[in-house]
Amino acid sequence: MSARFVGAKIAGSLVTLLFVVCFNFFLFRVVEGDPVANLYRGRNLTHHQRETLTKQFGLDKSTGAQFVSYLKQTATLNLGRTYTGNRPVWDEIKRKAGPTIALVGISAILSAVFGVLLGIAAAWRRRTKVDYASTAFSVGTYSMPDFWLGMVLLTLFAVALGWFPVGGLEDPTSTATGLGHVADQAKHMFLPCLTLTVGYLGEYAIIMRSSLLDTMREDYLVLARAKGLRDVLVRNRHAVPNAILPVVALLAINFGFVLAGAIAVEAIFSWPGLGLATYDALNGPDLPMLQGLFLVFSASVIFFNLVADLLYFRLDPRITE
Repeated sequence: MSARFVGAKIAGSLVTLLFVVCFNFFLFRVVEGDPVANLYRGRNLTHHQRETLTKQFGLDKSTGAQFVSYLKQTATLNLGRTYTGNRPVWDEIKRKAGPTIALVGISAILSAVFGVLLGIAAAWRRRTKVDYASTAFSVGTYSMPDFWLGMVLLTLFAVALGWFPVGGLEDPTSTATGLGHVADQAKHMFLPCLTLTVGYLGEYAIIMRSSLLDTMREDYLVLARAKGLRDVLVRNRHAVPNAILPVVALLAINFGFVLAGAIAVEAIFSWPGLGLATYDALNGPDLPMLQGLFLVFSASVIFFNLVADLLYFRLDPRITE
């Protein structure tokens, strides 16, 4: 892999991240006119109390001084303290990142695997009932809003049938340990994971079908068939490995976007991750928490875009500088 190519990609990502850091600061100060008044709305604060809270949140300084302080703190991962609870934002993000990474990671892998298999089946049997059915299913699931799908699954399987819990990470009354504890968490994760898996499965299937159809027109596949190779070998050894390259890049990119986009699903299923933390911070409103979450989500998208670029360059030798 070319060092110049890698260096250019990393430099571009760092510049983008720096822009996001600066934009992050000014965005929430434009949106949030008076954090103290909004946070303590409905309460009669004395002038002294207002001044104390303003100094506590660092809002008594000029915008320029706040910006310089914000850059210094961000460089050391000091993202301030939450308005609600007065806890370190970074500690809160680290505490809630685990459930989100587990949920998003499992659903991203499952949606990619089943989407790829569905796309292969549709492309290899194009213009058949399998193709029409899988394409219709893929387009249908891709068009569904994840919050709507989540509410349907919650209403059907948790409320009406009672097969799964209505929300949360685990049963607060359970005393199970070991495998029993893991099984309890898996049961709570099933519906939100199914929602994200079905919601993103269609995109992988559509991309894989399109890529495989393009690959099937290549001359080397005609030559492979002319040599007498069976269709299964032509597909598995030659067509699929070349057609799957866009899906690999899409998986890396989507992981960053799903990490930031699981807000509605986590809120619906009360999954105690970064998405639910974002929902709670919006209701606050909790400016430092929102600012920290926005930065983490943006950094994740930038990072996984970089990973996608490097992976594609590594896997596809046709890409040159």
